Amino acid sequence: MTLFDRVFGGNDYNYARTVAAIDEAIAANGEGCAVSFPSTAYNLPCYYGITGKKINTLGELKAALENDIKPMMTRNNRLQDAFDSGVASALCAEFLEVLKYLNGAEPYAEPEMGHLTDAFVRNLGVPLVTGDIPGVAVIIGGAEDPAETVALAKEYQAQGILVTLTGDAIKHCYEAGMKLGEGVRVVPLGYEMQSVIHVVSVAVRAALIFGNIQPGDYKALYKYTMDRVRAFVNAYKPLSDEIVSYGAGAICLGFPVISNETENMFRVPKSLIQQLDTTKWNATSLEARDIKLKITKIDIPVSFATAFEGEIIRRGDMQVEVDGSRVDCFELVQTKEAAEVEDHKITVIGPEIDEIPVGSKISLSYTVNVAGKAMQSDFESVMERKFHSWINCIEGVMHTGQRDMIRIRISKADFEAGFKFKHIGEVLYAKVKNEFEAVVDKCEVVIIVDAEKNKELRAAANEVFNKRDARLASMTDESVDTFYTCIMCQAFSPSHVCIVTPERLGLCGAVSWLDAKATKELDPAGPCQPIVKEGCQDEKLGRYDSMDAAVNKYSQGAVERITLYSLFQDPMTSCGCFECICGVEPVSMGVVITCREHAGMTPLGMSFSEMASMTGGGVQTPGFMGHGKHFISSKKFIAAEGGPGRIVWMPKMLKDQMRERLDATALEMYGVENFTDMIADETVCTEDPEELLNYLSEVGHPVLGFEPFDM
Repeated sequence: MTLFDRVFGGNDYNYARTVAAIDEAIAANGEGCAVSFPSTAYNLPCYYGITGKKINTLGELKAALENDIKPMMTRNNRLQDAFDSGVASALCAEFLEVLKYLNGAEPYAEPEMGHLTDAFVRNLGVPLVTGDIPGVAVIIGGAEDPAETVALAKEYQAQGILVTLTGDAIKHCYEAGMKLGEGVRVVPLGYEMQSVIHVVSVAVRAALIFGNIQPGDYKALYKYTMDRVRAFVNAYKPLSDEIVSYGAGAICLGFPVISNETENMFRVPKSLIQQLDTTKWNATSLEARDIKLKITKIDIPVSFATAFEGEIIRRGDMQVEVDGSRVDCFELVQTKEAAEVEDHKITVIGPEIDEIPVGSKISLSYTVNVAGKAMQSDFESVMERKFHSWINCIEGVMHTGQRDMIRIRISKADFEAGFKFKHIGEVLYAKVKNEFEAVVDKCEVVIIVDAEKNKELRAAANEVFNKRDARLASMTDESVDTFYTCIMCQAFSPSHVCIVTPERLGLCGAVSWLDAKATKELDPAGPCQPIVKEGCQDEKLGRYDSMDAAVNKYSQGAVERITLYSLFQDPMTSCGCFECICGVEPVSMGVVITCREHAGMTPLGMSFSEMASMTGGGVQTPGFMGHGKHFISSKKFIAAEGGPGRIVWMPKMLKDQMRERLDATALEMYGVENFTDMIADETVCTEDPEELLNYLSEVGHPVLGFEPFDM
């Protein structure tokens, strides 16, 4: 038997059981039964991406199997047939998996996760672009020694790579007590081999969401996944023919397969790699995908990796807690003269963690003093915003909040490993010196664990914060002569260009005007380039000759012109990793906003995923626009159409987040108090625009007095 025979045999097996499963489902539910994965705009993402067709019912699923998948199973040209059969097997796996979700079923339970939502895919956008997630590992099966599987998964995790597990790999990691889930970027798909399709689905949706790949353009799809989604497969022997056929599909998408299988296998350079020494799989995989890691060696007793950013530390697992809402705490960066800073000096004033009773809530502050010839005070707040991410990258440490409202939990496991407060200082020092080396020559960290001292210091820190806020509040788009581009997302969305202004942050929510300014200083040839405001054509729309020239240049001619403040006339492009998306609601002539965290419907009759599927990929979609959360409360938000007063619906969670700022903006712009309460949410209505209009009339929403949209 040859390798080709194994691929074809696996494909035949997968097809036959898919036919049987669909027939059984139709017999039980009827051909009209709805079929789709939950929380995705693409129903069956792999099938939709490859064929351009959406499946809505079991009858359509059966027809697709016969009319689209069966014809892929040819046996003429051996190599191409093997690839086509691999893709056919992958689609059969998707069909088998979607049947599990019929009638709203929830087929997966801990530790398995199964289908990964559109929100999961979009959450990967920024870290994939920045390289915080440098690649995606797909581990199939497990080593003879379970400890080896666990070690491999942990090695990838420590490198920041997103790890997905199928089969025994889940069992080995779960039974070893390894934390699993989206929060730590080790994702257990399912024990059945066909569940591997869920990571393939992530790659396909990345192409649709970020790459503006049109569904059905399978050649462009395969090229995108090969060039831009740095995934690879590690498959432990023995491999069934089913797995071998999936491997052929993975190779077709550009994902090399590394295996220690020898039976009826042969090497295919850069595609099918036999590496019998499984301890070398990590190095082999990174080389095969040309993944270059950004490594900062930090002298702490636990791991440090972006994979731990979403880790949750429960109260029962907590050694100590810092809570700025109950005790005096803060984090602060201060610029000093060089003579005032001793580089790499880390001072802890007060008791160390091993001197504090378990479960204590403590007062703690850390001040990072920096000095450098190119350092600017504007960069202090940029560094402080990085603290949240950096501290969360410490295994076993959870950080939320900022300034004097921080909350930090340190786990018992970290305490037992020897983690101390001074190690927070080591992390802050290492990351400041590494990421801000262009402006910081010396860095010193002072950590104070003393309630009395922190009470006085917190008051002084708040004076610094208040001065910064006053400066930022005075910064408007009119007060500066330069805006900045941000093209970080072009790694996945080649034609997308953000224009970042003082009143409009990047749509991902992570890049403010000050961030862009600092990025330019740190990396002069990098993604953020200055654009001098020249040739104003229309101040209300925010149209400038220089902005048009910039987006045309940085989008490689894909976008000719933009406006900064309009939802209809040449709105800014969206890449796909936006925090929020807004769309026009025609009955009220208002704007509906939803966010990635809200999975429910909106009065537009669409969920976030469905709205987002209409834009993204670096295209302009008049009437729809991706944006950051804090842009909602900006006076420049859709200013050409009347501003934030057009907002008629938002999810409650988003309203609560934006309430204070949005109310202040509405009061200043329209003289309306408690404006956020006038905005409907899912407790008022979901899909019915008439219900929405009735509510707006009851509360006297200002949109009712606006002129209709000039569309």
